[in-house]
Amino acid sequence: MIDEERTGERLQKVLARIGIGSRRVCEDLIADGRVTVNGEIAELGRRVDADTDEVAVNGVIIGVKPGLVHLLLNKPTGVVTTADDPQGRPTVLQLVPEEPRVFPVGRLDMETEGLLLLTNDGDLAHRLTHPSFGVEKEYVAHVEGEPTRGELRMLREGVMLEDGVTAPAKAALLGPGILRLTIHEGRNRQIRRMCEAVDHPVKRLIRTRIGPLADRKLKPGQWRPLTGEELRSLERAAVARPNETPPGR
Repeated sequence: MIDEERTGERLQKVLARIGIGSRRVCEDLIADGRVTVNGEIAELGRRVDADTDEVAVNGVIIGVKPGLVHLLLNKPTGVVTTADDPQGRPTVLQLVPEEPRVFPVGRLDMETEGLLLLTNDGDLAHRLTHPSFGVEKEYVAHVEGEPTRGELRMLREGVMLEDGVTAPAKAALLGPGILRLTIHEGRNRQIRRMCEAVDHPVKRLIRTRIGPLADRKLKPGQWRPLTGEELRSLERAAVARPNETPPGR
């Protein structure tokens, strides 16, 4: 059997390549016992297979596969969040480079605007979309009428939809008929259905934040790659909440 310690790339080199820090900083992280490989504390000199090994720093799983791409798009209205549309409508993939191939994380309906992450990092995408990881998504909703305090409380505590009661959410009135809603679930058209449930249908809906990611300068239809620090902050946010075990673990 091939000794896995003698194959692959040195761990400190992998960490430096993805922007964790300089080679020396990465060596110090390993020496301090703050890096694990497949759940075991790594030692200096450890070699890893970036395609198969799971690497975590300070308990946070990080993507180390070569060629991973993470793009932030400000999705405009009239564009569908699919790879291909049988009806021939424009898709979000037509707004970003064709190569390397990426896919949208979660979904915004055709008339919803705002931030959308596209990536080929399947592990991170799973952690961002599964509710057990509790990653928040924040929206600004322009609604019909003026929500009352009682209706805001209903949105915060959970409202009954056809697929069950929604989890507790954050809800605040920003101005006449303008709500800020923050959820960590990912049900289909959830914000729109929540607002309809309290008799205030949505007229315009914008997603303004994904976990720690926000960008007011990104115009509709524009995209940009995440910075190294943004990616690290997103990975830190995508950690299972206490007393909850992510599926597959």
